[in-house]
Amino acid sequence: MARPQPPPWGHTAFLLCLLGIGGAIEIPMDLPQPPTITKQSVKDHIVDPRDNILIECEAKGNPAPSFHWTRNSRFFNVAKDPRVSMRRRSGTLVIDFRSGGRPEEYEGEYQCFARNKFGTALSNRIRLQVSKSPLWPKENLDPVVVQEGAPLTLQCNPPPGLPSPVIFWMSSSMEPITQDKRVSQGHNGDLYFSNVLVQDMQTDYSCNARFHFTHTIQQKNPFTLKVLTNHPYNDSSLRNHPDMYSARGVAERTPSFMYPQGTSSSQMVLRGTDLLLECIASGVPTPDIAWYKKGGDLPSDKAKFENFNKALRITSVSEEDSGEYFCLASNKMGSIRHTISVRVKAAPYWLEEPKNLILAPGEDGRLVCRANGNPKPTVQWMVNGEPLQSAPPNPNREVAGDTIIFRDTQISSRAVYQCNTSNEHGYLLANAFVSVLDVPPRMLSPRNQLIRVILYNRTRLDCPFFGSPIPTLRWFKNGQGSNLDGGNYHVYENGSLEIKMIRKEDQGIYTCVATNILGKAENQVRLEVKDPTRIFRMPEDQTAKRGTTVQLECRVKHDPSLKLTVSWLKDDEPLYIGNRMKKEDDSLTIFGVAERDHGSYTCIASTELDQDLAKAYLTVLADQTTPTNRLAALPKGRPDRPRDLELTDLAERSVRLTWIPGDDNNSPITEYVVQFEEDQFQPGIWHDHSKFPGGVNSGVLQLSPYVNYQFRVIAVNEVGSSHPSLPSERYRTSGAPPESNPGDVKGEGTRKNNMEITWTPMNATSAFGPNLRYIVRWRRRETRETWNNVTVWGSRYVVGQTPVYVPYEIRVQAENDFGKGPEPDTVIGYSGEDYPRAAPTDVKVRVLNSTAISLQWNRVYSDTVQGQLREYRAYYWRESSLLKNLWVSQKRQHASFSGDRLRGVVSRLFPYSNYKLEMVVVNGRGDGPRSETKEFTTPEGVPSAPRRFRVRQPNLQTITLEWDHPEHPNGILTGYSLRYAAFNGTKVGKQMVENFSPNDTKFTVQRADPVSRYRFTLSARTQVGAGEAVTEESPAPPNEATPTAAYTNNQADIATQGWFIGLMCAIALLVLILLIVCFIKRSRGGKYPVREKKDVPLGPEDPKEEDGSFDYSDEDNKPLQGGSQTSLDGTIKQQESDDSLVDYGEGGEGQFNEDGSFIGQYTVKKDKEETEGNESSEATSPVNAIYSLA
Repeated sequence: MARPQPPPWGHTAFLLCLLGIGGAIEIPMDLPQPPTITKQSVKDHIVDPRDNILIECEAKGNPAPSFHWTRNSRFFNVAKDPRVSMRRRSGTLVIDFRSGGRPEEYEGEYQCFARNKFGTALSNRIRLQVSKSPLWPKENLDPVVVQEGAPLTLQCNPPPGLPSPVIFWMSSSMEPITQDKRVSQGHNGDLYFSNVLVQDMQTDYSCNARFHFTHTIQQKNPFTLKVLTNHPYNDSSLRNHPDMYSARGVAERTPSFMYPQGTSSSQMVLRGTDLLLECIASGVPTPDIAWYKKGGDLPSDKAKFENFNKALRITSVSEEDSGEYFCLASNKMGSIRHTISVRVKAAPYWLEEPKNLILAPGEDGRLVCRANGNPKPTVQWMVNGEPLQSAPPNPNREVAGDTIIFRDTQISSRAVYQCNTSNEHGYLLANAFVSVLDVPPRMLSPRNQLIRVILYNRTRLDCPFFGSPIPTLRWFKNGQGSNLDGGNYHVYENGSLEIKMIRKEDQGIYTCVATNILGKAENQVRLEVKDPTRIFRMPEDQTAKRGTTVQLECRVKHDPSLKLTVSWLKDDEPLYIGNRMKKEDDSLTIFGVAERDHGSYTCIASTELDQDLAKAYLTVLADQTTPTNRLAALPKGRPDRPRDLELTDLAERSVRLTWIPGDDNNSPITEYVVQFEEDQFQPGIWHDHSKFPGGVNSGVLQLSPYVNYQFRVIAVNEVGSSHPSLPSERYRTSGAPPESNPGDVKGEGTRKNNMEITWTPMNATSAFGPNLRYIVRWRRRETRETWNNVTVWGSRYVVGQTPVYVPYEIRVQAENDFGKGPEPDTVIGYSGEDYPRAAPTDVKVRVLNSTAISLQWNRVYSDTVQGQLREYRAYYWRESSLLKNLWVSQKRQHASFSGDRLRGVVSRLFPYSNYKLEMVVVNGRGDGPRSETKEFTTPEGVPSAPRRFRVRQPNLQTITLEWDHPEHPNGILTGYSLRYAAFNGTKVGKQMVENFSPNDTKFTVQRADPVSRYRFTLSARTQVGAGEAVTEESPAPPNEATPTAAYTNNQADIATQGWFIGLMCAIALLVLILLIVCFIKRSRGGKYPVREKKDVPLGPEDPKEEDGSFDYSDEDNKPLQGGSQTSLDGTIKQQESDDSLVDYGEGGEGQFNEDGSFIGQYTVKKDKEETEGNESSEATSPVNAIYSLA
């Protein structure tokens, strides 16, 4: 179901405003008045040479004006030219070429003069030009030969037309040339290739020019490309290669600019026009283009990127858009930039346009002609088309620059004055007459009208009037009470009374009274307030099976004095009530529902003043059998996207969207999300609009005025969301006045003599109409002066020439082509701040401790702040240290004290130092003048930590400590304190304390044992006490390092230990004894069973394997088998063997305890013996000798 938004204005025949709400009061046409130009051709008038020429000029006046023309500033005699005529009761020229003639002969500058006995009005100077569409010169174009990867420019050079033609590129077969960031058309019409590829040969390139007035298209002879390439064949795999250029053998190049040339250029643009900046670059790979503005950001509300970011367009430029812009072209090989200096000039534009002046005899008045431009425009006054200097003197008239002042005007002062303001970029011409009349007040509308309006609507009662002197208008209600103005009422200059929201108590008789010195006139309007028509029980969407009965409710509440009519529509067409339907006052019943009943039903409840409507959608289901749940066990997934979106029931503020659901993939759809996109403010961005239950496939969407909607639908189940559907067709709603105003309105100064008014612009769904703009009003808060106003299309406006930091009342109201938004709220803003003019006085410093001081000062007078007092700020710096020869940094630091405070604390100072300090006042602009300099000295403090504290362990008996003096002694050092203790895991030994003189920077600690580590804490001292401490630990013991490295690195240290030397001597003695026993046994000969001593049997090559024993020879001179020989110390060494004591231990690990004692044990190296076989005699091994003795 749906309900449209109620109209913003009540329906009444009296609401049409005879005059603009804020327009000047006009003279009724039955009274004498000078001429006024009402219609004229544009200044630059370009005509089609195939048609007759019309140069328009229409005017009103009493008596009716006569017309004549000048051409090129000379009288143009219309009667002498048979082709030229002037329309009846008009000054419009008609130049007829049906009987021949050339239109070019009539080109020139025309001006129309409308004259009656009270004065002469002038049109603009109309420059007549005949449209031209010259033919393209014939030329033969040779094929363009270019190396693949090189840049290329195909020049268009269209013939000069009037107006300039529209350029586009196509092939000779009229296929458009595909453009992207590599290939694109420049603003000058040329076609640019950032780099040429071999596939560019597949078509030719023809430049086309379309001429507006003749509606013709001219085509240039096509260019043909010949691309020289290292890969002449068309390999699609190379074309799709991720690094296409290297795959095709094209050398990569840094970017360079094709347009514009060089590193900088300049451009001039006129205020109010569009600024177009363009940068086109070549390079391999194709460069990307980015745009920046030096010293600021691009204006986001006006800047648009075009032509694949190669062009930057800034719409409706203003003086703030001048400056330096630069484009950056970059690819992976590098980047370059081009700077464009933009100067904004301005043709004249109105600040205050002269308006018609209606005076009574003896009254004073003035005409003001105020314009601005760059360069500053000059102002020239004329009267009745002649320069004011050559007009007869008038003692009642005084010219003061851009203002003409009239004093004690008389009937003879009637005339039409022209103001012409011009500079090198253009001109403005305005007519304003001075009419001197004696007319009592008169009413211009029918009397005693009845106006009926609907409750809560906004209503306007008109009371058009005239008189001279201009009457004063007042409104009264029911013939009594005070003048109606303010609160819920607002009286406009033209006499209209606006009632912002009609209430029941506003019903009655309203009287408008116009009064001047010649009399008064009045008129009455009777206002009746009626209750609105509302459908309070609307029809609802229903789903029904064929053959059932459906009832659609539509219950209405309305004003009983108005006649109510209830009607129904089906699919937006009048519903035919047949035999199967029954229409009652509050419902529609359909019996025996059929498929043709499927669709939308609209209930319309209307009276002669208003109406309300509501819609519902009826879905008719065919008979279906209930499916079994055989798919329940299948895996669930996200739903498929909805499809076939359709828009129906197109209404002013609503539309029905219908879609076909996609497959739910075994998980029921729980929700549909409808999103919308609009193409004016945020094209391409989708927003959530509404949500619908998963059981429906249609819904009514409430819409905002003047939005070009496009919709899509997303299905949701418990698994997740589907992909969005394809978009629907677009639907644009009609416009309406805005119903809200922009938010976040602020007024802040950016300079000392201005105030920048900013606000958050309204989005597409709140614009409600075309040409959304903002009426900005401001005035000084204290003075209650009249409101200044200006219309702005952006989101900011700068008020100039303001006093320093004064409050302003600000209002920003939205307006579009359909009307204005509601009355805006008033916001308080402030003009710009200037630097404070005074410094804090009587600054007192009190030292709190060695690192902090307290400050106290007298506040400055508020008028010297010249802005918002942000803070008092203390600037301080360390002048010197009390320690001799200590360099200190004199860098200035500051401490801030926010708000209007009179005291504060500065901390984190260096002790034992001389400081200087100054105080300033800070506002939003910056710092004020500095106070007198104060000097103070901080007392001695505790020092910082000693620097570069190093702990070294040259051996296992000693630990060496070294350190440097503290970076900040903060006083006279008295010494150092060292605390240290041994620790082993969680066990901590007794803490030891050592004190040193200030000059000591080394200390050696004798270790109590080689296992424990030590933790050292060192601090420096002054007379105040110990300062910050630094802590270090001794290196980890060897067994905590990598095992192999620990064994190797500590060999030298262990070898110097006494216990280790004694142990080695005992082992050597034992080995010597065993060797002696071994040689004695060998010298005897014999067989000794050793098989049982070995775990591995002898090999087959063993010569003594029969009885399992060895026969030891008694030949003393025979060398030992296997090459073994006795060392000088009595041990046996294997030649070229890597055997060592480690081999007889446990793999080289755990050879020593933490105290360094030897825990290794001689064991049989079975693996080595098994692999060596008979290479060595077992009897020669001291270990086997021990087994032999067992």
